Amino acid sequence: MDTHEILMKLKNGELSVEEAEGHLRRQPFEELGYAKIDTHRKLRSGFPEVVFCSGKADEHLLEIFGKIYETEGEVFGTRASQRQYELLKERYPDVQYDTVSGIIKIENPGKEKQGCITVCTAGTSDIAVAEEAAQTAEYFGSYVERVYDVGVSGLHRLLANLDTIQKANCIIAVAGMEGALASVIGGLVDKPVIAVPTSVGYGANLKGLSALLTMINSCANGIAVVNIDNGYGAGYIASQINRLGER
Repeated sequence: MDTHEILMKLKNGELSVEEAEGHLRRQPFEELGYAKIDTHRKLRSGFPEVVFCSGKADEHLLEIFGKIYETEGEVFGTRASQRQYELLKERYPDVQYDTVSGIIKIENPGKEKQGCITVCTAGTSDIAVAEEAAQTAEYFGSYVERVYDVGVSGLHRLLANLDTIQKANCIIAVAGMEGALASVIGGLVDKPVIAVPTSVGYGANLKGLSALLTMINSCANGIAVVNIDNGYGAGYIASQINRLGER
């Protein structure tokens, strides 16, 4: 529970003074020896800690995932494998897994979505990274529109969706190959554009480096760039911008 929830429950008689004091006395992190769970992150930043699943030992993943779920009532993980999903599902039957993005989560049902973020991809091969961005933003409370396969080799496809793109508080542009999509969108909107280079492409794409350099060197205004394949980072920043737009 965050501080607001604790105080509301105290006010409504759902917690005693002693119980509320116990919650507030907890350290700002929970020590597990091999990890320190940041239990106050939502209080500081508005968003709870997220689990990066790739590379974690099974026992570490199970305990970290469980501790965040116990504290927050929901939990969100990125870059999870099918095997990690099956491992977590044995203990948490309600866990959901998306094989495209690698997102794994237990989410509170009926969460209200606010504002609007539009996530665009140049091609269908970019969708895995785009879904990581879109589902991150949705988990953090944003309404998301998806506009996929609108790369510059068929500009009419992008223009046909311009109304959807322009109404958003923030746009995420996900592209591999030469990464030109972000620049094109940047010249068509009056909102921030978050460019996400992907490792999709042939040899000279250099596993996303060429797209990254194109996006960094964009002549369009209002474009910020995250790391190669970093859909989560884009979804997080977009959620912050969307919140500001709604305020």
